[in-house]
Amino acid sequence: MPAAKYSVDLTEEERQQLLQLIRKGKSGARKVARANTLLLADEGRTDAEVAQALHLGIATVGRTRKRFVEEGLEAALTERPRPGQRPKLTGKEAAHLIAIACSDPPEGHARWTLRLLAGKAVELGFADSIARETVRQVLKKQTSSPGRSNNGASLR
Repeated sequence: MPAAKYSVDLTEEERQQLLQLIRKGKSGARKVARANTLLLADEGRTDAEVAQALHLGIATVGRTRKRFVEEGLEAALTERPRPGQRPKLTGKEAAHLIAIACSDPPEGHARWTLRLLAGKAVELGFADSIARETVRQVLKKQTSSPGRSNNGASLR
């Protein structure tokens, strides 16, 4: 098997930092796995050996090696942002929507419904369109916070 394209050579300081990170027990599982990957790679093990020892994919080991060599220790240990859709509402807009839900309902309605709140959010220009489910999730975050109760209030 050919030698690894990216050779990991840790300094004594980096090795101690990784060992401390593993021993501390307060880091996430992925970060600990990356630290172990770098330590085993520094011992001269192949990607396949490291992957088998840590129950990781060979590609994961290769990516970790590559990030260490090209970007340094911190980059190799930390998560990169994951792609995904941005939230429909900002924190300020969500707070405004919650305040509306706590206010008196529009005339002709006994209470605010998710559909009415979604319509109000569009009317206020928070978004071009917004699903009732998004409104429900915003309200649920507010009512399910620790130390809070929803006082039996419900929206349909």
